[in-house]
Amino acid sequence: MYGDEIHLWLHRIRAESLRHEAHEASRPHGRSRRTTRPARVRALRARLGWTLVEVGLRLATPRLPQSGLTARFDH
Repeated sequence: MYGDEIHLWLHRIRAESLRHEAHEASRPHGRSRRTTRPARVRALRARLGWTLVEVGLRLATPRLPQSGLTARFDH
């Protein structure tokens, strides 16, 4: 009973916060709103992103038990 009311209250607060953030983002600023990042930063972000994807895939893939025989032929 009380949990539902708290959930709705928190939802309304979050929705209001997001509306405020969207309003602030739509306001024109003195400089251009869309600034491009340097190529080095973009490359670093892409490299970090793909590294995180690789780590996630390794964590999500189940490992097969390795015996001595299969380890030699697992190339």
